[in-house]
Amino acid sequence: MQDQANNGSAGWIFNIQRFSIHDGPGIRTTVFLKGCPLRCLWCDNPESQSMEPQMVFWDERCIRCNACMAVCPQSAIVADEAGRKQVSPERCDLCARCLEECYAGALERIGRLMTVDEVLSLVEEDRPFYEQSGGGVTLSGGEPMTQPGFSQSLLRGCHERGIHTAIETCGHASWKVCQTLLTHLDLILYDLKEVDPAKHRRYTGVSNELILDNLRRLARTGKPIVVRRPVIPGYNDDEESIHALARFVRELDTVPEINLLPYHRFSRGKYERLGWEYPMGDEPSLSEEDITGLRDILVAYGLKAKIGG
Repeated sequence: MQDQANNGSAGWIFNIQRFSIHDGPGIRTTVFLKGCPLRCLWCDNPESQSMEPQMVFWDERCIRCNACMAVCPQSAIVADEAGRKQVSPERCDLCARCLEECYAGALERIGRLMTVDEVLSLVEEDRPFYEQSGGGVTLSGGEPMTQPGFSQSLLRGCHERGIHTAIETCGHASWKVCQTLLTHLDLILYDLKEVDPAKHRRYTGVSNELILDNLRRLARTGKPIVVRRPVIPGYNDDEESIHALARFVRELDTVPEINLLPYHRFSRGKYERLGWEYPMGDEPSLSEEDITGLRDILVAYGLKAKIGG
């Protein structure tokens, strides 16, 4: 099956969310692909960053029988004094013997290789909901452009079936990759974390030069675009950052809608299950008054802006 991944007929997926209402118009099926070039401090899906499958541990399900530790040939499962376990990614070779032994369901393998036909078969099951609501399929992640062959094949398969398509992307890919996906895309949800280059590199680990350039090019194509800005307290929630966003978007050839996505801590448990430190600590969410004030700045520039996706 790895050969299929290499030729684009299969891809690494970590979740398929059905009946989604936040990733484009109508009721949608959101396909989450593994692999991402960014390392955002506030990442909602840390399990998406690596292209490789990962083992995670659900402490609340564990019955402390230690059978997983006994069966692991690599001694990759370690426990602290309270019996709370973690899977060491350095030792784990993904043999899955612990999964077979753990009848409590405390261990989970994140990421599986699926063919385009397998995904499309699931997508077809929800066709009545797309037709009634004006929905469709959204590719998300991670970053779908890290698996361009698979993403292209999946989008083409949806279009051949008359299903609306969208992609949620950070835009960090070559323009050639962007172009290969455009033919079978109806909507682009473009995550723009920060316009200031120094801040963007500090918060995400990469430059935003390619990201901004791709957004300019995409705006020239006339494809419908929604710019999504995750609003992170203490990082990009200041008025200066929002004014910079407004000025940049207003100068695009096709001015897209802007969605402000308030920060939340829902992903904290994911970091714990991966055995990672949660980088955002106890950072509070923005108040409704604060996020509304930021939206009003965008509206004052004549832009269409709303809170949420």
